[in-house]
Amino acid sequence: MTSNFNHDLTILFQDDYFVAVDKPSGLLVHRSWIAREATEFALQKVRDQIGQRVYPVHRLDRPTSGILLFAKDADTARAMTDIFTSRQIEKVYHAVVRGYIDDGLLDYPLKEELDKIADAQANQDKEPQEAVTEYRCLQRVELPFAVGKRHPTSRYSLVELHPKTGRKHQLRRHMSHLRHPIIGDSNHGDGRHNRFFREHFGLNRLMLAATSLRFEHPHTKTAVHIELPLPDDLLKPFQTD
Repeated sequence: MTSNFNHDLTILFQDDYFVAVDKPSGLLVHRSWIAREATEFALQKVRDQIGQRVYPVHRLDRPTSGILLFAKDADTARAMTDIFTSRQIEKVYHAVVRGYIDDGLLDYPLKEELDKIADAQANQDKEPQEAVTEYRCLQRVELPFAVGKRHPTSRYSLVELHPKTGRKHQLRRHMSHLRHPIIGDSNHGDGRHNRFFREHFGLNRLMLAATSLRFEHPHTKTAVHIELPLPDDLLKPFQTD
């Protein structure tokens, strides 16, 4: 995983209340005792770039790339947290998954993933929480390489994902449940296909990117749509010519 982020982050949107950046895969949003070796964080980088304190309003996992939104003041951060919690926001992700997948909607509750140390005091027997993901296949490719012993070729799909809920690792866990794990997922994925992507394409990352964010601005009441082109990494396996 990339550990050196010397360049400035690309700013995708900015006004008096918000700043959104394109977070690279491998960059933590903020300091975490779980990754004590990390020395660079999106929160500090954005603060230094724009010269003022910023407040995170949503999560983006370390290996996931894409749109990361910060508020410029605590009141706006609280307002956006309420918007995310009440699902008044539309998020879109893109991913590369194993196999040929069709379009669909998965309504599959997820038991909360708890960390052994950080969540030691949490309720270990909490009921599974509602989790809903809509998915759409955009492109398919069959590559003339045997990954594993069952098939002489390997198939992959580029998918558009619309999480209707915001559970921890929801997209990774839902795709794994459908037997179409996201490539590069070391916890819920397929190690053989992850290794193939590293060795054949030189892609050593989770093939998941946050590409679109829509919400009503809590102050101006205007529609905000932040969009990001698909990363070249996600398109590379489908460029077979």
